[in-house]
Amino acid sequence: MANSITMPRLVVAGTASGIGKTSVMVGLTRALRERGLKVAVFKCGPDYLDPTYHVRASGNTCHNLDGWMMGRDAVIGTFARACEGADIALIEGVMGLFDGASPTTEEGSTAEIAKWLDAPVMLVVDVSGMARTVAAIARGVAVFDPELRLAAVFCNRVGSRGHLDILRRALSDLPVPGGLPYEPALTFPERHLGLRTADEQAVPDSILSELGRVTGEYCDLDAILTFARAAPLVSCPLSAKADAASSSRCRIGVAFDEAFHFYYEYNLHLLRNIGAELVYFSPISDAALPNVNGLYIGGGYPEIHAKALSANRSMREQISAFAADGGTIYAECGGLIYLCESIKTLDGQRYPMAGVVPAHVVMHERLQALGYVEVETQAVSALGPAGLRFRGHQFRYSELQPLKDRIDCAYRVVRRRDGQVVSEGYTVKNTLASYVHAHWASNPTIAEGLVDAYIRPTQNASEMHE
Repeated sequence: MANSITMPRLVVAGTASGIGKTSVMVGLTRALRERGLKVAVFKCGPDYLDPTYHVRASGNTCHNLDGWMMGRDAVIGTFARACEGADIALIEGVMGLFDGASPTTEEGSTAEIAKWLDAPVMLVVDVSGMARTVAAIARGVAVFDPELRLAAVFCNRVGSRGHLDILRRALSDLPVPGGLPYEPALTFPERHLGLRTADEQAVPDSILSELGRVTGEYCDLDAILTFARAAPLVSCPLSAKADAASSSRCRIGVAFDEAFHFYYEYNLHLLRNIGAELVYFSPISDAALPNVNGLYIGGGYPEIHAKALSANRSMREQISAFAADGGTIYAECGGLIYLCESIKTLDGQRYPMAGVVPAHVVMHERLQALGYVEVETQAVSALGPAGLRFRGHQFRYSELQPLKDRIDCAYRVVRRRDGQVVSEGYTVKNTLASYVHAHWASNPTIAEGLVDAYIRPTQNASEMHE
């Protein structure tokens, strides 16, 4: 048995990375909100950064949809659950429309997600310096995969309204609902290989509002709504709309501030759904840990905020003591960095961190790891028994330098791109820290194992950490 999704929906895809998909997505979201519509927002792929813009633009949580890490049922179920109460769903693609985990299949691509959701696609093309060639690009995309619903072409970085008219004439057999002019003042700041997070200091609300205004001025929003409303019914698992547990089994301290905010909403949903109460705290500004059973420290930018993190000595010492007392800590990427002895930033400064994992971290200018990975646990850990398998990805500019010959590792990590195998998943007592950003849709039992690990130390102690 299955439910049916009737939500109007549209995939905002691109010909490549860097062609302005996020600007188009933000502009459309704001323009539709100005019409009084509630917009559900999604991001294809493993990215944590673009969703911060979508959250600001929509006022709603942004959910990742990744075919390789999640699988079809989890993608459709996540989509159905997050669309409740919305008027329209916008889904930003990743890289180019057909780019994903493999150069020869659609696995992990935007196209795969669009086909699973039976969603119309609006192709964003950077048309700067272009005229008739836009027709060749659009027709090539349409012919490449006839099963894909290519509904329209959106012309980004147009030179003028006259330029947009020329492009419409060139694309006589595909609708062009509009475009956006190139305005340097409306571009988003970038960091590493992607956008910076959409904090209000880097991206003031005035930019988002102006993007919405310009989009409404240059685009036929009624046409875009028509494309979205033409999406047919799509079935989804009955379990997609499961509610959170009614009673709390444990309290999990989730690090969340400027330094730590990379979490998949799916993972947090799983924890809440099995009875975990999530208690957010800031390693930068809070003087003390909250009253919790265990800690979850996700990824982020600890290197940017290293000075502030190091200056909060009371928090570092409390986390160190919590780990030494046998408290369970699960950490990913930025969380791993914070749990190490120190971090050396690009300017050569070294800052003390929490000192749980016996290693120093050094930041580099060049990327140290990027891409999908598969993990198999080799030992009992905070996630459960040996033999657990799950998928995730890595994206880091840092290097771990152990302070002793051997740190216990619970993970066997296989890189999707080249098959390279490394030992990882550093364990110290009940702490598990890794560079892998895991997506638990690939193995939902991880959430249950982690909650059990958070509960066990508490059951062996007289009370929770104070």
